Amino acid sequence: MKVKKAVKASSSSESDSEYNSSDEELRQAFAEGLLKPGLNVVEKNKKTPKNCVSLMKKKLEEIKLNLPWIERLDLTNAPAPLAPELALQMQEQEDRRAKQLKGNKKLPQYDPADDPVLNDFRRETMFHRQAQAAVMEGIARLKKLGIPTTRPDDYFAEMAKSDAHMHKVRENLMKQQTIAQRSEKVRQLRQQRKIGKQMQIEATLKKHAEKRKLLEEVKKYRKGVRKDLDFLEDKQKPQGKAVDQKAAAKRKMRDAKFGFGGKKRGSKKNTRASSADVSEYKRPSLPGKDSKKKKGKSKQRLGKSRRIQMKAKKKR
Repeated sequence: MKVKKAVKASSSSESDSEYNSSDEELRQAFAEGLLKPGLNVVEKNKKTPKNCVSLMKKKLEEIKLNLPWIERLDLTNAPAPLAPELALQMQEQEDRRAKQLKGNKKLPQYDPADDPVLNDFRRETMFHRQAQAAVMEGIARLKKLGIPTTRPDDYFAEMAKSDAHMHKVRENLMKQQTIAQRSEKVRQLRQQRKIGKQMQIEATLKKHAEKRKLLEEVKKYRKGVRKDLDFLEDKQKPQGKAVDQKAAAKRKMRDAKFGFGGKKRGSKKNTRASSADVSEYKRPSLPGKDSKKKKGKSKQRLGKSRRIQMKAKKKR
């Protein structure tokens, strides 16, 4: 109980002191004529910071170490020129982001060059270009001073980010690249499907137009407007001079076997010329001469009944 009373007494004393200090400030302001009718707020004097350039330069000269460049190895240079592949990749990302922003009106509209989403890639590219320019200039100055430079075989530069983080970044980049390739492939397939459908429609329309034209010509022929039948002929393009010899030989054989069309009946009937032609006639030989020729021939096979009898004899 005593402790609580002591705490209450201390809190009340602090509030009284704050109240008395605020009253004193109000009295002083009233005496100076700063108070006006209405709500009055007393502002305390704030310290304004001062940027003393001369003192800062003086302090910089005091702490600066005047050492040769080989001890400091500091370089101040412009970034190296942008590589063509990096410029192309950056342009592709800007175009992809511009399409994404244009398609979705809910997203804030930015200029692709100033889009904060692409700042990470631009920043990494700038770091790379700055380091590349510093290395090129530093090696040139070291060679000019006659200082040899070597790089060990097992040299690994320490990175500010961990390997796990870089693996995540690489996985994300590979995923985005896969998605982009898939969408591009789908777009190409859709475009090819549209082109094929359009070609099919054009071929169908052309076929219908030719059929309509042929029907009109037939109607004209039936009415007597046209006397010729040229529209029914198959207008094929003449073949070139280099005709396949194999195909020509097959065509010749078929023509010799089946003919060229036309009348087939009575084609084997004798005529005056065929009956008078005796070039293929062979005179029959005499019986005696045939017996001499048959001596050298082998024996003829026995009949079926004789063969059965011979088998029966062998079995006995």
